[in-house]
Amino acid sequence: MAEPILEVRDLVKHYPLTQGILFKRQVGAVKAVDGISFDLVTGETLGIVGESGCGKSTLAKVLMSLERATAGQVRYKGQDITRLSGSALKAVRRNIQMVFQDPYTSLNPRMTVGDIIGEPFEIHPEVAPKGDRRKAVQDLLDVVGLNPEYINRYPHQFSGGQRQRIGIARGLALKPEIIICDEPVSALDVSVQAQVINLLEQLQTEFGLSYMFIAHDLSIVRHISDRVGVMYLGKMVEIGTEDEIYAHPTHPYTQALLSAVPVPDPTGREQRERILLSGDLPSPANPPSGCRFRTRCWKAQERCSEEVPLLAVPALLKGPAAHESACHFAEVRDVIGSA
Repeated sequence: MAEPILEVRDLVKHYPLTQGILFKRQVGAVKAVDGISFDLVTGETLGIVGESGCGKSTLAKVLMSLERATAGQVRYKGQDITRLSGSALKAVRRNIQMVFQDPYTSLNPRMTVGDIIGEPFEIHPEVAPKGDRRKAVQDLLDVVGLNPEYINRYPHQFSGGQRQRIGIARGLALKPEIIICDEPVSALDVSVQAQVINLLEQLQTEFGLSYMFIAHDLSIVRHISDRVGVMYLGKMVEIGTEDEIYAHPTHPYTQALLSAVPVPDPTGREQRERILLSGDLPSPANPPSGCRFRTRCWKAQERCSEEVPLLAVPALLKGPAAHESACHFAEVRDVIGSA
């Protein structure tokens, strides 16, 4: 296996909850990300899935240093970047770029496409000298499948899919090694989603990119990802290859997620078992003790409330089922839906 380009170790991001007007005191914290560890290998796509509020977007912002980590490390090529600032952070950010969820609000409506894509060159002039910037922007538009002559148009003159292509072109401008995609297709039509996903795969092959791909749609994540991580309430509960997660899930939460994926075949829909979770997602400001999923889990026992399960390979499981899972009673379920 190739060397990890990004190593995340025990990453924590807590937002303080305060009380009082003049004399504020901290009375708690929202534990958005609470001790996550994983590696991103050079040239691979790591998918991150989980329901709303589990901390996926916060994780992306901390990796980009848009939010400062409360604790833990993010190592890029062996260098801890969580405490960098100034020119050192600027140098690292050139190699880690982001594609945002909403392609309209992430683009400045008062700037032309040429200015939007070319703005990174103002911050990193060494990438494209001033005289070459217009040509560089037109080349980027061509790479993402847009007419280079659109350089003087404004974002409102494009469709949603075209605007997302502009966002991708901006992310490619500085020739990064890692692109963090925060739900890049969730605001697009299904047919356009396929076009953008195919474009991302093509660019990965062409430029040797590493992706962290955040999404709600499990079928899209399966299509594009080499490995998949499942998040629940600020924790990573299961991580493995695409086949291990989708065909041999061992964590109850992953099994419940997969059982909710729509099946186009009526016969298959009747034969599979649907797992219905009871209760709502607990508050990240006051998560359950022990295993955070225990309040909604049908396997929960006394041990689950007392002991936090570690993200590790269960000793009794073999073959594809032997991948990292944070459950005291991890096992493959016989009847499970597939994406």
